[in-house]
Amino acid sequence: MSSSSALLLLDDVTKVYHMGDVEVHALRGVSLSVEEGEFVAIMGASGSGKSTLMNIIGCLDRPTRGRYLLAGEEVSTLDRNALAEKRNRTLGFVFQNFNLLSRTSAIENVELPLLYAGLHTRERHEHSRAALARVGLGDRMHHHPNQMSGGQQQRVAIARALVANPKVILADEPTGNLDSVTSVEVMAIFQELCDSGITVVLVTHEPDIARYAARVVVMRDGRIRSDSRQEPQRAVPAPAEATAGGEP
Repeated sequence: MSSSSALLLLDDVTKVYHMGDVEVHALRGVSLSVEEGEFVAIMGASGSGKSTLMNIIGCLDRPTRGRYLLAGEEVSTLDRNALAEKRNRTLGFVFQNFNLLSRTSAIENVELPLLYAGLHTRERHEHSRAALARVGLGDRMHHHPNQMSGGQQQRVAIARALVANPKVILADEPTGNLDSVTSVEVMAIFQELCDSGITVVLVTHEPDIARYAARVVVMRDGRIRSDSRQEPQRAVPAPAEATAGGEP
């Protein structure tokens, strides 16, 4: 399998975990190519391999066999430091549980990746303010997570994923802790990011959420069962007055 233009390219990837004397085959010869600017939803039941696939795409785990190329570079053999640098340069992460620091303001949470990258304070503030404004939280920069709704916390997490200008956003069940109205708001942001050229790869077990993606990959027993394209449903957030009662 080859695709010189692919941003993400997995070629016959296998992942085996050893649990005592037992071998667990989490991925069994997975090949997947994702182009720049695609919006891909990965679906599957628990144990299907979708989380393992996401971890390998996110450079959080390594294949047992097979190749993984990220932005044209073979990352399977990089050492830990080089892998971390590649991950921080190329990928942004959004998780189900937001993973925000509770005693830290929104802007300070968003600044964290830039702090690790060694940017000066002024640059960090400028980039973080812009990222928060991009997700509609320009007026909540100094609020703490406990002063925000779940949807607002997830938007902070998206801003944090965006702040270093990644090529790819990886979202692991990003609507899992949100109600249906707020989920649509979050999916609208992902669609806007994709429209701007950012690649979005999202893991979900909810068919209603996968409908917002242009491509759906279904996993089962460590293999890709199906890989199909669709006309995505546009996420249209409810009018502000309809949701205002749920916002703090």
